Amino acid sequence: MKSIFLTTLALLVFSSLSATAGGYSVGDKATDFRLMNVDGKMVSMADFPSASGFIVIFTCNHCPYSIAYEDRIIALDTKFKSRGYPVIAINPNDPDVQPEDSFDAMVERAQEKEFPFPYLLDEGQKIYPQYGATRTPHVFVLQKDGSDFRVRYIGAIDNNHEDADDADEHYVEAAVDALLTGAAPAVESTKAIGCSIKYKK
Repeated sequence: MKSIFLTTLALLVFSSLSATAGGYSVGDKATDFRLMNVDGKMVSMADFPSASGFIVIFTCNHCPYSIAYEDRIIALDTKFKSRGYPVIAINPNDPDVQPEDSFDAMVERAQEKEFPFPYLLDEGQKIYPQYGATRTPHVFVLQKDGSDFRVRYIGAIDNNHEDADDADEHYVEAAVDALLTGAAPAVESTKAIGCSIKYKK
């Protein structure tokens, strides 16, 4: 009886780890996606043939952390899009679990904030597990490598979610600046701080 209990417990632990494990590490090839944008069009990385890379940010409407970073995400796109590293924002949350993150609400938020970048819905929640995103916001900086895109940075935008002016470590900005000079980012990964991704259990 004890052995059956231990076997069952081990299986439960393994299943739990399997559900949260995985995702990309720095240096991995990132798979392209094709997701619905707030303008009703499908968007993929292949739609940006001149891009040198991407700043892929898993974010959403309702999370206070995501809201706090919205202007900084806009600023990243403004600074780097013309230099070959546009932002692509992806909402990973299930709208049945978090109605504030429905597609219609995404459209409204994008219009209110005048997002200059695609804001995509991860319908079916198939993309965020591939990347290994666990929070909103969670950033993956990608760099073009031949016909592929490689992950060069994973983590937070900066080190102060409460106040942009008090942030003194701008991780994403520094990572892209380094890539633009042909160097590797000095900091390749940090802990993403934000809300947990909402999924159907």
